Amino acid sequence: MATQRLLVIGGDAAGMSAASQARRLKGPDELEIVAFERGHFSSYSACGIPYWVGGKVPKRDDLIARTPTEHRERDIDLRMRTEVMEIDVAGARVRARDLQTGAEEWTGYDKLVLATGARPVRPPLPGIDAPGVHGVQTLDDGQALLDTLSRTEDGVEGRARGRRAVVVGAGYIGVEMAEALLNRGYEVTVLHRGRQPMSTLDPDMGRLVHEAMDGLGITTVADAEVVEILTGDDGRASAVATKDARYPADVVVLGIGVEPETTLARAAGLPLGEHGGLLTDLAMRVRGHGNIWAGGDCVEVLDLVSGRERHIPLGTHANKHGQIIGSNAGGGYGAFPGVVGTAVSKVCDLEIARTGLREKEARAVGLQYVTATIESTNSAGYYPGAASMTVKMLAERRTGRLLGVQIVGREGSAKRVDIAAVALTAQMTVEQMTALDLGYAPPFSPVWDPILVAARKAAKAVRDAGA
Repeated sequence: MATQRLLVIGGDAAGMSAASQARRLKGPDELEIVAFERGHFSSYSACGIPYWVGGKVPKRDDLIARTPTEHRERDIDLRMRTEVMEIDVAGARVRARDLQTGAEEWTGYDKLVLATGARPVRPPLPGIDAPGVHGVQTLDDGQALLDTLSRTEDGVEGRARGRRAVVVGAGYIGVEMAEALLNRGYEVTVLHRGRQPMSTLDPDMGRLVHEAMDGLGITTVADAEVVEILTGDDGRASAVATKDARYPADVVVLGIGVEPETTLARAAGLPLGEHGGLLTDLAMRVRGHGNIWAGGDCVEVLDLVSGRERHIPLGTHANKHGQIIGSNAGGGYGAFPGVVGTAVSKVCDLEIARTGLREKEARAVGLQYVTATIESTNSAGYYPGAASMTVKMLAERRTGRLLGVQIVGREGSAKRVDIAAVALTAQMTVEQMTALDLGYAPPFSPVWDPILVAARKAAKAVRDAGA
């Protein structure tokens, strides 16, 4: 039997998980595996970049799970600093360029994996590409930001020693980078277009995040539409201008969000969804193409609560996609049923979590719902160190089916969202949730866990709505 060739575009979580899983199932005599990565690093934790920048993670290499050398030792031909420029679907081949030499060549494939990830949103504003303006998506991005911080902190190139940072956007990356820069001693201003930070939460929960960030000394400016990045005589970013004000900056970080990196896929005529991500079936095959798979931040996934496709760029999903793709490409079997949209984050000692739908998302799919919001503590109220915690729960009006949960609180709050994620996956009602047998001891929870208290209040709201 002739050896087949599997090509992988993208050397991070989804791509190299797929390559590694396929290699476990097929030896090099049966399956040749070639992977292309345009950056300097492979198999790393992009989610850890804010903590590396902020000094919580000491070394860059701590974020790398497997080096190119380690992949090659496992008979995976990983070609670093090599960018795929074109996919020829009809000819089953890709054109790749060596970024160091400029040389290009076509490589044929029997099976292809697209794991091209996502790119930071960079609005077409004057000065957006100036030195000192940074997106944070890859290890290369993180290193470039650290280089700028070192330059600013050392006061080189004749500039005064500066400690002013402006973060544009207040999503997960925005608030995490605000914390990182605060930890490095910067005066931090966060500009965002919404009423409250963390647009992945409902505004009433986002307000709690806003208040906590202000309490930490982070200036958070709402309804701030950025119109220009101003530069100094040296050409580097010096301030961020909105319609109403200017904010001095020695460094600017873009935390506006990311979008699927599907430039290659679009040019090749592969199917994309309304959010710009690749569309796949349950086996992570690109729809209509039996020998092409896609996973990670470049795809859209099924939201099990709303029944719609969504773009949810998370490392947890990317690694699962890779395992499933590798199993299928290697002759085994795997399926990815979908997600419920679970995510956690933190800014200093404030923890933020969500799963399922926000009110806006529930309305968008035509669901009628009730809400319940409760305030509790992360441990028994009398236990030393007990701190506040707010839980908001959405339930379908008629059936009582759980639709979503949001949590904002101190240490020990965020991971409680996992209870709700399981309940969403199981399509439990809030009434059923009230009977969950959760662990209890005073250091960990009040006798009624906050999730159970919220479920009881939501169940009452459902009953009252039907009365």
